[in-house]
This record gives sequence, C-alpha cells and structure tokens, in this order.
Amino acid sequence: MARSLDTIRNQDCVEGMRGLADGSVDLVFADPPFNIGYDYDVYKDKLESDRYLAWSHDWTAEVVRVLKPTGTFWLAIGDEYAAELKVMLQREHGFTCRSWVIWYYTFGVNCKAKFSRSHAHLLHMVKDPKKFTFNNKAIRVPSARQLVYGDGRANPEGRLPDDTWILRPQDFPQGFKHDGDTWYFPRVAGTFKERAGFHGCQMPEQLLARVIRVSSNEDELVLDPFGGSGTTLVVAKKLARRFLGFELSKQYTEKIQQRLKRIRAGDPLDGAPEPLVSAPSTVNGRRLDDKLNGKPKSKKRAAGKKPGLNGKQRDLPGM
Repeated sequence: MARSLDTIRNQDCVEGMRGLADGSVDLVFADPPFNIGYDYDVYKDKLESDRYLAWSHDWTAEVVRVLKPTGTFWLAIGDEYAAELKVMLQREHGFTCRSWVIWYYTFGVNCKAKFSRSHAHLLHMVKDPKKFTFNNKAIRVPSARQLVYGDGRANPEGRLPDDTWILRPQDFPQGFKHDGDTWYFPRVAGTFKERAGFHGCQMPEQLLARVIRVSSNEDELVLDPFGGSGTTLVVAKKLARRFLGFELSKQYTEKIQQRLKRIRAGDPLDGAPEPLVSAPSTVNGRRLDDKLNGKPKSKKRAAGKKPGLNGKQRDLPGM
C-alpha cells in the first residue's frame, strides 16, 4: 500500500477503504456530509434519515476495520445526527469516546427562526481506551496563570486545551470559562486568505493540526474518507505524516491535488496563529486593574488601542 499513499483518490470512500488492509491506519479524521441539504458538486446531501444512518454505519464500519488497534477516529458532525452517531460508534462499533468537543467559531451561519449556528461537534473516539496516541505536550496552550496573572508558579509548558477550543485567548468570548468544554477557531470565511475557494465547507488548518498532532506521530498514516477541500491532507503533509484521502467529486479531487503540489513537509500552517505564538503577554494585554486602582487610561487606551501592541501581536515561545 506504500506506493499509493500521500495522495487523494477520486473514489467513493466505502469502496476505497475496502481496498485497504485491516489495521493499517493510525488516525482517521472524517468530516462527512451533515445531511442538511448542502449543495455539493456530485453528492445529494438530503437523504431520508434511516438511509443516511445506514450509510453512516457502512462507512464507519470500514473505519473500524482499517484502524490499528491503537488507532484514533475523529468525527466532525452537526447537531442533527451527533447524538445518534455517537451511540452508533460506541454500541455497534465498539469505540470508546474520549471527548465530545464543541468547535465554536466566528462567522457562524445566519438563521432567521432560531439562534444562529456557530458550532460543530468533534467526537474523539479510540478503539482501545488504554492504548492510544495522545501527545499532550504537542498541543498545550497558555494557562490563565501565564496570560492573566503572570504567576511564577505557572507551568512554562502551558496546559492542555479544554474541550472548548480557544485558539486566541484574547478573543475569549465573555461567558466562556477557562475550565469549559468548547474549542474556538475562526471558521474559514470567504474573505480569509487561506480559503481554497472551490469547496464551501473548509475547516481551519489550525484545528486539523491540533487533531493530527495530538493523535498521531510523524510518518504515521492519516486517512480522510471525505477529501472535500483537502485541508486534512494538506495539514498532514505539512506535519510530516503519511496521508490518504478519498473524494467522490472529480473536480474537488483535482483541486486537492493542486493544493498538495504547492506545499512541502514543514511548511507553516495557514490561518489563525497558535495560542503559544500569538497571544499577547500579560504586560501588553488588557489591564483589568486600572479602574480598581484608580489609574487613568493611557492616551492609547483612550484612543481605543491596546497598549504596547501597535496593531501587532507579540510573539511568545511556540510549539
């Protein structure tokens, strides 16, 4: 199988995975159609519910088979089927759910008769709850002690992210607590530089990087059954993983191949920066004690600017 790796195949994922050997994949990340009527190139995203669940059972059964005993499966899914698919993965396929992560994003989908959707679900599943890859040092973020309090007792390596992912602590929404369970990454909106442009459901490279870093090691195989915009494969290549993807659309497949040709292992990730390299230091951050101590606002503060930043963020030691 080695000769056919590091590529995207224009093929149905069930058929494609059936051609892979048992226990040959280290990590699977899947962002399947949500069955909400999205206008894909060749796929009809509005199946009758039982048919959608039966199809989901078929392709996830292949995921179980191709994963190594120590392998990990991440599933991105919407509200409509998150609970049913979680139960299916646990009861019918024998997975253990390590985390149910909420991906909170800005630029959410505007709705008229309900609250605007600004999240998706990320189910973190493993085959063996005692033996699986979890590289916690690869994804640590600054703690409140580091960013807010300048506490010397803070672990210089930071802490593990919450189930709620906050990519940039300075953008932390009011109301989210530091011990919450939601991840924040900006959605790849149409005006973003990293936008590929040919697929409407593009995930941020930084989000995929967190998943790939924590659940795999260099030279291990990452599989994406639904190539889409190709971001999983692009990030896997940048992070020196082997990779393989399947995509039903010939057009999308060709676009993904073009993306892959433009990058090399070790290339920097696109999108919002990592927390450890982009968060402002405490001395340059918001001074919450000014009012309490009766200190007047500086001229920069009065002008609505953050002190010491001058429109740029100060780099901190990175990963």
